[in-house]
Amino acid sequence: MSKPTMLVVEDNPDHLELTLTTLQQNGVSHAIVVARDGLEALDYLFCQGNYRDRNPDDQPELVLLDLGLPGMNGLAVMQRMRDDPRTFFVPVVMLTSASEQSEAVLAFKGGLNSYVSKPLDYCDFEDKLRQVREYWHTSNLAPLTATDA
Repeated sequence: MSKPTMLVVEDNPDHLELTLTTLQQNGVSHAIVVARDGLEALDYLFCQGNYRDRNPDDQPELVLLDLGLPGMNGLAVMQRMRDDPRTFFVPVVMLTSASEQSEAVLAFKGGLNSYVSKPLDYCDFEDKLRQVREYWHTSNLAPLTATDA
C-alpha cells in the first residue's frame, strides 16, 4: 500500500517553503506532491499531462490550495474538483492572503472545507488540520490519525 498523499498547490516559492516547513514541523507523514499552478493541479488530480501514468484511484487525502494562483485561480480548481465524482469528496483547505479572506469565505458555498491565512501560523494550521479530520470523520471517510496529521 502506498503512502497517503497531500497535494499542495502554491506558486509563490516563499509561501511554498513556509507551508512545507509547517507541515514537516507538525509531523505530517504524507507524501507531499507540489503543483505550481491550477492547471498542473488538475493534471495531477485527473491523471493528465505529466501525470497520465498516475493511478486515478489514488487521490490525495487533502489538497492545500492557494486562492491567488496565476491563470486558473484556486476557486476555479476547487469548482472543477467538486464537479467531478473522482475528486468531489477530497477535502480542500484554501491558502489565502488577508485581502482574499472574504473570497475564501464565499468559497464555502462551492465546497471549501476550510481556509488558512498566509503567512501560516503553526497553531492556526494545526487547528485547520483538526477541522479537516473532523470533516473526514463526519463524511464517513477514514480520518487522519494523530501521527498522520
